[in-house]
Amino acid sequence: MRTAPRPSTPRADAPAAAVLAAFCAGLSWEAVPAAARERTAELVLDLVGVASRGSAAMSSRAAQSVVAAQPAGAATVVGGTRLAGRAVRSSAAWAALANGTSAHATEMDDVTTESSLHPGVAVVPAALALAQERGASGRALLEAVVCGYEVTIRVGNALGAASAYARGFHPTGVAGVFGAAAAAAKLLGLDAAATANAIGIAGTMASGSLEYLAGGAWTKRLNPGWAAHGGIVAASLAAAGFTGPATAIEGEHGLLRGYTDAPLPERLTEGLSLDDLQVLHVSIKPYGCCRYCHGIIDAVLALRAEHRLDPADVASMRVGVLSGGWSLIADPPERVREPRNVVDAQFSAPYAAAVALARGRAGLAEFSDETLRDPTIRGLTARAECYRDASLDAPYPRQWPAAVEIRLRDGRVVSRRIEHALGEPENPVPRDALVARFVEMVADRLAENDARALAEGILTLASAPDLALLDALA
Repeated sequence: MRTAPRPSTPRADAPAAAVLAAFCAGLSWEAVPAAARERTAELVLDLVGVASRGSAAMSSRAAQSVVAAQPAGAATVVGGTRLAGRAVRSSAAWAALANGTSAHATEMDDVTTESSLHPGVAVVPAALALAQERGASGRALLEAVVCGYEVTIRVGNALGAASAYARGFHPTGVAGVFGAAAAAAKLLGLDAAATANAIGIAGTMASGSLEYLAGGAWTKRLNPGWAAHGGIVAASLAAAGFTGPATAIEGEHGLLRGYTDAPLPERLTEGLSLDDLQVLHVSIKPYGCCRYCHGIIDAVLALRAEHRLDPADVASMRVGVLSGGWSLIADPPERVREPRNVVDAQFSAPYAAAVALARGRAGLAEFSDETLRDPTIRGLTARAECYRDASLDAPYPRQWPAAVEIRLRDGRVVSRRIEHALGEPENPVPRDALVARFVEMVADRLAENDARALAEGILTLASAPDLALLDALA
């Protein structure tokens, strides 16, 4: 039996972009271990469903209208690219912007712990758009996705999420453009040198501000869409011979100097291997809010079930928040205890605890304008207080524990600590639940049987000659 080739290894002192580029250029689907192949297909399934559902959001419609007004592309475009949720076709770079923006609207796209970012929402829209435009096979798409996740997460790990947040940067947008460029380079068939140029060019496009937290603006949703767009542009420029700095990430004026005060450059290439691919370290989000809230929700749901709690029984709640996520979901107190809009609610630990206790779930419906107006939930939110705990911070960022303490009106105090939230690799969402979630996400477009058939097709995408099956969501 023929052994699949493995990525080549550049010299030991090579810049990170060169090392990552060589790995991606040499990667083949056959060489990817079975567990990583299965996980990659699951991640694509999840992102496609989330993008479809998110495409109906007002922010997504605005992005789609801008993209629909762009030229369809040059004559060499094969079939164009379908925009998520709308039967509009555009060039790959613009479709990736619309689809990435849509996929981030629900706050249910996949996420990582150490890098504290959403890799799929930049990588998959870029890879899908370019694969559709070029008529690529499912196998080629999946190879590109593996490469994109590898680069995004490694750049995010090196960035040091807590420091990037403190500087006001959104790691998903900042790191996502590098992964989107790597995925696009793979689909364009670029060699290692050209792929390194694509990564270098991406360095000058890296962006994403946290200021959306100030007033519930939609720019958080744009950050990964822009990263997906920029990644395709970067790879296309590299394909045309444009060059980028080899040290765009760790150089004297590179990413790790400009975007963080606590860089970890060794994390860029440390342990780079087919035997431990980054797709295996990605969490799938079961709840429609910031990932820093998920362990809190799990703790509240467990206490609610164990003690049969009713909102009227609760005098107050104390919610343990990781310092790395404090500025996102716990500060300022007036914003998180009195959220004014859906974005505020998605980034409020008190609201997450309150809605989980009151409703017993934390899906899309719980993070809506209607639920936000519920007086019971607003009352619980106002009675919740966030606190920091050194024992929670100790394993961060590689582990994200959470804790909740609820004081009842009868004087009892009940508490729960969660080490691994539902959806993390250590506590995964079962595949049948992933399929059920996909069916729910596309329910406005497909009947259940058709949705399940599409899910099966995406999970076996490696054998598909093209991506025509996704036309079902047009």
